[in-house]
Amino acid sequence: MSDATTKIFVLDTNVILHDAGCLRNFEEHDIAIPITVLEELDQFKRGSDDIHFQAREFLRRLDGLTGDVLAVDGSPIGGGLGSVRVVLGTDRDERLRAAFLQDTPDHRILATTLMLHRQAAPRQVVLVSKDTNLRMKAKSLGLRAEDYESDKVESFDTLYKGKRTIEGMASEMIDRFYAEPDGVPAAELSDVTSPRANENFVLRNGSKSALATFRPGDRTFVRVEKQTAYGITPRNSEQSFALKALLNDDIKLVTLAGTAGTGKTLLALAAALESRQRYRQILLARPIVPLSNRDLGFLPGDISEKLDPYMQPLYDNLTVIRHQCGDNTQAAQRINEMRESEKLLITPLAYIRGRSLQRIFFIVDEAQNLTPHEVKTIITRAGEGTKIVFTGDIAQIDQPYLDGLSNGLSYLINRMMGQPLYAHVTLEKGERSALADLASELL
Repeated sequence: MSDATTKIFVLDTNVILHDAGCLRNFEEHDIAIPITVLEELDQFKRGSDDIHFQAREFLRRLDGLTGDVLAVDGSPIGGGLGSVRVVLGTDRDERLRAAFLQDTPDHRILATTLMLHRQAAPRQVVLVSKDTNLRMKAKSLGLRAEDYESDKVESFDTLYKGKRTIEGMASEMIDRFYAEPDGVPAAELSDVTSPRANENFVLRNGSKSALATFRPGDRTFVRVEKQTAYGITPRNSEQSFALKALLNDDIKLVTLAGTAGTGKTLLALAAALESRQRYRQILLARPIVPLSNRDLGFLPGDISEKLDPYMQPLYDNLTVIRHQCGDNTQAAQRINEMRESEKLLITPLAYIRGRSLQRIFFIVDEAQNLTPHEVKTIITRAGEGTKIVFTGDIAQIDQPYLDGLSNGLSYLINRMMGQPLYAHVTLEKGERSALADLASELL
């Protein structure tokens, strides 16, 4: 670690638990790993959650390096990349002793960063952590600290919304969408530039309008008609776009983003029930994210009773659909039968691990609480005939080390846009109630 033009990045444990492949994302710069980080990783070696996988994978990669990671110069990571070093000892800095009374892993990582800052001058030393509080502590000591951003979306403004409004369309062109069910070729719609696969459009001319989606196979804009799925009818253009994508068998991956009350989960569930004959099973899953420290161990009852509070929003959506169909109708009875036979299964996302997803309509709710790696793991399990739907609100993150730009849902939208098998819609108009809309806007 001697090139003064490169930086030294000190990694916090949470960076490694977020991305086991992080060593290869710092280009030509060097990496330092405090021994405290390895001690913390040792606690995560056993287990079946994603963070346990990340810990094991990182330790395997570190062990597989050819050089000596304990040497001062570290071990080279690979062609065009810097080196990585495990820092064993550290001096207890007086500023740390005065500011922080407790000896914690975070404070040991700060001590290592301070030591390297003194020893490596004039090279720049940067602490990389997904813990906002630790970054603030580092900055208070005069250290540079950054978030890990290799899988972070650039900004909310650039995040793909899946829909556009085109004003000033020719009246005759709008009429064509109603007269020609096979659609209008993209070459004849010069007002729409660079359409992406399965992107949706509101085409307007004064009071006249048409809803259309871009079909990539034959490069045609096709009108989106309002349709009903298992008693649920779209209430706005965004919901019409979403239901169209959910019922389209050619689209195997759908993401729906939006605040509470926009109908994301309800539409996905209604589409799954409408399409039930084409799938072997309908799975509804969500990550378990305890709030206010009410972990599973603190809740009374057996495992089923402990999990029910986390699954309740999915049950609520089923109840809405049953009421919409009529509680005594054949459609409502069919939902009960599907649940009893596990054709329709509501389950925590952790229980899906290891399953083979063949001909499954798989709905993942609250996907904003997943990491990019967890989202990738889910999608790569999709077998023949499977459709996966992710729903979530990127503004409502319950995981301490994720935010609106680094969570798995935002990452997925940013990476998948424009792919023929993928469609996305951001739902912005709430349809739950006037009170819910007012709360979303003002509170």
